[in-house]
Amino acid sequence: MEPIPDDRPDPDQLLAQVKSEEARSRRGRLKIWIGASPGVGKTFAMLSQAHRLRTQGVDVVIGLVETHGRAETQLLTAGIEVLPRRTVEYRGTTLTEFDLDSALARKPTIVLVDELAHTNAPGSRYEKRWQDVRALLDAGISVHTTLNIQHVESLNDVVARSTGVTVRETVPDAMLDDADEIEVVDLPPGALLERLRAGKVYIPEAARAAAESFFRTGNLSALRELTLRKTAQLVDRRRREDRQEGGARRSRTTSERVLVCVGPSPFSARLVRAAHRMTAVVRGELFAVFVAAPDGGGLPVAARERVLQNLRLAESFGARTATIEGRDPAATIVAFAERHEVSRIVVGKTGRSRLQDALFGSFTMEVIRASRDIDVYVIHGDPEGDATAPVATAGMVGSRPRSPIAWRDHLLALATTGAAVALAWLAFDPPDLSTEVLILTLGVAATAWRCGRWASLLSALLSALAFNFLLIEPRFSFAVAEPSYLLAFAVMAVVGISLSSLVVALRDRVVAAREREDEVTALHSLTRELAEAETVEEIGRVVVAHLRDLVRADLAMFVAAPGETVGLADLVATHGQTDWIDATALAVARWSQDHGKAAGAGTNNLPGTRALFLPLSSRRGKEGVLGIQPRAEDDLLTPKQRMLLDTFAEQAAAACERVGLAEERRRARHEMETERLRSTLLASISHDLRTPLTTITGAASSLVHAPDTHSEAQRRELAAQILGQANRLNDLIANLVFATRLESGGIDLRRQWTSIEEVVGAALRRAPLLGHRVTVHVDPGLPFVDVDPVLLEQALYNLLENAARHTPAGTLVEVRAWLQDGSVLVEVADDGPGIAPRDQGSVFRRFVRGRQSAGMGLGLAISEGIVKAHGGRAWIEPGRTRGVAFRVLLPVPPTQPSVPGEPEVGTPAGDPGGTA
Repeated sequence: MEPIPDDRPDPDQLLAQVKSEEARSRRGRLKIWIGASPGVGKTFAMLSQAHRLRTQGVDVVIGLVETHGRAETQLLTAGIEVLPRRTVEYRGTTLTEFDLDSALARKPTIVLVDELAHTNAPGSRYEKRWQDVRALLDAGISVHTTLNIQHVESLNDVVARSTGVTVRETVPDAMLDDADEIEVVDLPPGALLERLRAGKVYIPEAARAAAESFFRTGNLSALRELTLRKTAQLVDRRRREDRQEGGARRSRTTSERVLVCVGPSPFSARLVRAAHRMTAVVRGELFAVFVAAPDGGGLPVAARERVLQNLRLAESFGARTATIEGRDPAATIVAFAERHEVSRIVVGKTGRSRLQDALFGSFTMEVIRASRDIDVYVIHGDPEGDATAPVATAGMVGSRPRSPIAWRDHLLALATTGAAVALAWLAFDPPDLSTEVLILTLGVAATAWRCGRWASLLSALLSALAFNFLLIEPRFSFAVAEPSYLLAFAVMAVVGISLSSLVVALRDRVVAAREREDEVTALHSLTRELAEAETVEEIGRVVVAHLRDLVRADLAMFVAAPGETVGLADLVATHGQTDWIDATALAVARWSQDHGKAAGAGTNNLPGTRALFLPLSSRRGKEGVLGIQPRAEDDLLTPKQRMLLDTFAEQAAAACERVGLAEERRRARHEMETERLRSTLLASISHDLRTPLTTITGAASSLVHAPDTHSEAQRRELAAQILGQANRLNDLIANLVFATRLESGGIDLRRQWTSIEEVVGAALRRAPLLGHRVTVHVDPGLPFVDVDPVLLEQALYNLLENAARHTPAGTLVEVRAWLQDGSVLVEVADDGPGIAPRDQGSVFRRFVRGRQSAGMGLGLAISEGIVKAHGGRAWIEPGRTRGVAFRVLLPVPPTQPSVPGEPEVGTPAGDPGGTA
């Protein structure tokens, strides 16, 4: 029997679809007119559409349109509102830019923003115009814009190969993916060249230069083909997404994973673009990985910045980026690929000679040999970029580029080798040269451990030469008298070189292990301390305290209330200077919080500021922002530090979420308790107040309506009932008011030195204990206590009244008082039915009543509140087989009041016992 296919919609996919549609409904709509080159009519088509929309009553304004002197384009701007441009002074020149703030304040339905790939002048809110457009979309404003195909990021290298022109201004592919509508403006190359010659694209001088360079038939045909192919890919992708959303079925295909090797080479950017195009074709997932040397690599600042740029480029394509450590980059890459089930690896073609590959190894070949079932794609790098940059392999991921010779290490290697040779010379004792060989080998090992690979190889070579020149016959000559000496020299050289390599590898592993241990220790300490933090201020102090050991920077952590944006008032912890937290820095921090993305230095978002801001995002929402301001211009974060910062930010966000949820739970419990007390209070009042009111009403009604039918004694009895029930009502209301005062901490203790015997006696005189057997045991000589005697008497009275109410007549009620461990204990015990163990923990809560009780359940709560107000505590003594015993502990001041004629004395000792 064949299984029934499960065609039910995937709930997770449906939820994601609903959230996506909800987010898209709040954003503005984006329409892009795309063309193969300037002059095909994109701006003209956009303005023509704007006029048609205006006739339909749509609010359309021009944010920025570049006419480039074209008369027909300039005419189309007439009749459409034009927003004023923003002026920027830059190097003595006044520039005009799109005014984002003006557009946001005007808030039209549609804004026309020409040239999406434009780079804004320094000092603008965003570096790129496409970021301005994204801000408009997020504000719910629709945007119409234009774009040339050569500005698409993933096609940048393809355009450079096809036309010989490298375009510096690019737009991430995500902008095209997010566009609601893309319209191709096409013009055959011949017609475009005719427009160029007619001066309809550029002014005549610029047109002649363009025709000789960029505007050639071959270039235009290639760009036209790219435009149509890219648009077809976007249309096909949109069709698949629409079909998938329409069915909302669970995907049963396993997408491929592509890994691209990223390094400091400027050629790595081409590999990232090629890998992105490959991933788009196979509809897979992209990984971009950089392998750092275990010892930190010693990358120069420029190379480190190139690594970060290449990783950011990969992130703009939606790739998952990672920085991992390994002495063998090829083996590290393949191991990562196998762990993440990668099916394709993209590396760069080497630019070294075969001799260099033979001597130093080939990263590409090592990846191919180690890849096993993983396909490896080798791609040639572009001939662009810094000529001084490392060019060994475009996809080389190890952080060991060519660098200037470390002369200090080499000089130290020469000194160490010289010292070893001198010791070997002093120990020279032929014919056995084993001691001399060991001394020279020790020198090579010491050099390798201290000075690194190349210096240790130099030491090994010099030691072998010194061994031959100084110690092997004929001495002081490189000639070899016997073949055995030649073999000894060769063995000495091989052993020295091998030993140096092994020692360097061991040192690197030790350094890597130490760094990993430090990282693990730091993360463990961070998570442990964050788990113990109870407030966002404590979380901020913990995070800043650990980060100060990681980076040389000024630090600031902001935590905002739910739904609020961060400000200076939300600054919970800092380290170093704080003068860098100005209006600009706060604006970048708010952008990072609102968009949930890193912003500032080292990112593509608002990179004009030196500070880096990381959002603290959790499942609960936007918790805050972490700010890092490097103290020096060249203090760039390494990829490893950036990953650790991301981890710290994630841990901080999780801790803030935990504290926030705990506070929400506390408020919820408080609200539940308040609601429960309100319900209980209403129920108690409705019962306990109705009973005396009924009695009062009945007695008063009898006196009013039939005064002559009652005798004098009966009238007195009815009046006594009214008085008694009125007093009961007064007591009930007084207890309610007093319980409220206790809850709010509003009672005023009128302390005075008081004897426990007096308080116990006063409470006993008021207590309704008629019909009960009462015994009192008060230890003689008890010290005075500093209490409010009226309130303490009320507390004991409530305990005695509780005993009288819940025990039958004739049972024993016992009162005891004694001194124990510097405190006075008072016990009220009865011989009644007692309290079940499961109920003993709640007897001191307000409105908790016994099963047979007719009271409001406030007496014991009031007693406990009074005792706590005096610094004591009240509890039920466990272990009794019958009845219940309430105990009250009252602290005794160390100094007692002096009796007239006697000095002040300390607290006397005593044991329970005695009878009063």
